[in-house]
Amino acid sequence: MGKYELVSRYLREFLDQEVRKTGLKKVVLGLSGGIDSAVVAVLAHRAFGDDLLCIKMPSHYSSQNSLDDADELCEVFGLRSETKSIESMLRAYESTDMTPLRIGNLSARLRMVTLFDISAREGALVLGTSNKSELMLGYGTLYGDLASALNPIGDLYKTEVFELARYLGVPSSIIDKPPSADLWAGQSDETEIGFPYVDLDRVLKRYVEERHTIEDMIADGENSQLVDMIVKRIYQNQFKRRMPVIAKLTSRTLNHDFNYPRDITL
Repeated sequence: MGKYELVSRYLREFLDQEVRKTGLKKVVLGLSGGIDSAVVAVLAHRAFGDDLLCIKMPSHYSSQNSLDDADELCEVFGLRSETKSIESMLRAYESTDMTPLRIGNLSARLRMVTLFDISAREGALVLGTSNKSELMLGYGTLYGDLASALNPIGDLYKTEVFELARYLGVPSSIIDKPPSADLWAGQSDETEIGFPYVDLDRVLKRYVEERHTIEDMIADGENSQLVDMIVKRIYQNQFKRRMPVIAKLTSRTLNHDFNYPRDITL
């Protein structure tokens, strides 16, 4: 059995078990036309079939190519989908002095508001689509794309998501295009971060998985700016990977010493 056959089988079982132990049977996810949401959609469809609902949430900043790619994925895999534009909500709040960062964060949060509302309508759980590279670097919006009930690809680096996508048969139009959150016109993930994912993932794996020191990696010829940026972002963005910190006042405090599994039952 190949690596990604094993990975896809495990993730399908993960999704099935984690959803069903909550008593629910349905899931929803935001389908952007990008590779991360495409991979999660295909995995979820294998686990839940028509109990998966994909939600396309374009704004006036969304590219037509992204919408076309999302439509192609739905057609190829027979995915149920709805389109819920966030344009009117975004325009109602948007002002001329807003920076691209603020517009991007607001767009991500409006999409997650929409997803969680639809999840309540459907009696479904929201699936996350952030990969490990983004989570480690803090490249995501708190209470936006980082919010979900469970995330099947959060322990896969971006380059591994590409490999899994090829195994799953995701259309080449999605795999071959430059990664983008499509939050504003012309936005590119790798341009925004400053380095290509192949370099980011190589250093992330050395630091996170293999426990190499900064000095060792630079001595081995890694770009010092790349290494310093990655390590700085990992620690600066730890708050995005944690539940809100609660000040401890009693003998048993949530997330300090009251840490039952989320699926505990009586």
